[in-house]
Amino acid sequence: MTTALRLLCLSITFCLTSACATASSDSWVELKGKRFTVEVADDDAERERGLMFRDELAADHGMIFIHDFEAPQAYWMKNTRIPLDILYFDHNRKLVSAQQLVPPCSLGDNCPPFASEGPALYVLELNAGVAESLGVKTGDELVFGPGIVGKK
Repeated sequence: MTTALRLLCLSITFCLTSACATASSDSWVELKGKRFTVEVADDDAERERGLMFRDELAADHGMIFIHDFEAPQAYWMKNTRIPLDILYFDHNRKLVSAQQLVPPCSLGDNCPPFASEGPALYVLELNAGVAESLGVKTGDELVFGPGIVGKK
């Protein structure tokens, strides 16, 4: 078996045995008329891992976190290497608050939390600066693609 094939098999095995958020061509959200391909984190393990240990997030990509119930949410950047915008949405998919330009954190458990200003059911993480470039504001609606509508 070649080294490349071995690495591919290891990658697939790791993804199958660990918390890998799912993404497909139907996994997208739209905010302010802009579409983003997203990975869906809809269980505890996927939400906990989030975007940790990644060195980049492709342009026009993100991660949507779907919680089990609407409540105040707080996210932190433990082991996250990418600066992000963290957008909190309620059960009607309306923006309740945004934490913009959140820097990476290498302080482990000492990384500060970034809390929502109200109860949220959905949290969208995008590359830092995207929220500002779109001009997002409280009340903006998040539209789900067909790959997300059936979730939770």
